[in-house]
Amino acid sequence: MKSSIIESIKSLPPLSKTIMEVNRVCSDENATLAELAKVIEKDPMIVANLFKAANSPLYNFNEEIHSVIQAVTLFGMSMTRSIAVGHGVKKLLNVDMQPYGITSEKFAKISELQANLMMRWYAHIDQKKADELYLAAFLQETGKILIASDVIQEDETISFQSEIELTNNIPQVEKMYVDVTSAEVTAAVFKHWKFERKFIKMIEFSDTPDEAPLNVQEYARALHIVKTALPVNKPFFEQSINFALRKARDAGYEYEILEDEIDDMIDEIGEI
Repeated sequence: MKSSIIESIKSLPPLSKTIMEVNRVCSDENATLAELAKVIEKDPMIVANLFKAANSPLYNFNEEIHSVIQAVTLFGMSMTRSIAVGHGVKKLLNVDMQPYGITSEKFAKISELQANLMMRWYAHIDQKKADELYLAAFLQETGKILIASDVIQEDETISFQSEIELTNNIPQVEKMYVDVTSAEVTAAVFKHWKFERKFIKMIEFSDTPDEAPLNVQEYARALHIVKTALPVNKPFFEQSINFALRKARDAGYEYEILEDEIDDMIDEIGEI
């Protein structure tokens, strides 16, 4: 890993006290939704993001959400944590995604779509694993923020962006320019912030799931399939979807389930 990226990770500010408290509550098997809601209510930005997500067409709740406890109850503890932590992490990082040819808003939307697709797809397979994978899917592209920053500092934005625009293998382009992939950078970021080892490893091997430790191999493969369908440069393009479905089929999944969920999402959200 380039020394400049290592230094960027070392200099990251700590997570907010609210995010740390959210993680603590969600790690406590005896904690209640009411306790989680009480923690979240202390942070207006998290509350705003929670309401924005709850009232988004992506989640298709039948009523408008106006209270934190109502949102937390509908989302459940795992997804509420994902929304709170995910937006908290993105807030800490300066987001300029020009090297990837997208705006910071589009980057955030693609991250949310990856998480949503993961939840919808994996709920058919294993709800507990879906809950674990949701946050990883939401945050797995975080390393791209630091890579983009490094590319800008090296004055290589135009050439990097040209390569990204054409490629079907984003990690290969990242490796060529900064000697590391965003999956590896993301894993290092969450190691710095002392996230759970399992969470870190499933992201670290999301580009190379066959090389993952056995206990996280399925998780890494699921993350890989989702970001294949929704790469930042070609989200939900026909070619991207076909690549993802082929990978799902080759991995032994009933790929038709994934295909149906992708089709439903495209119908719901329209153009990205």
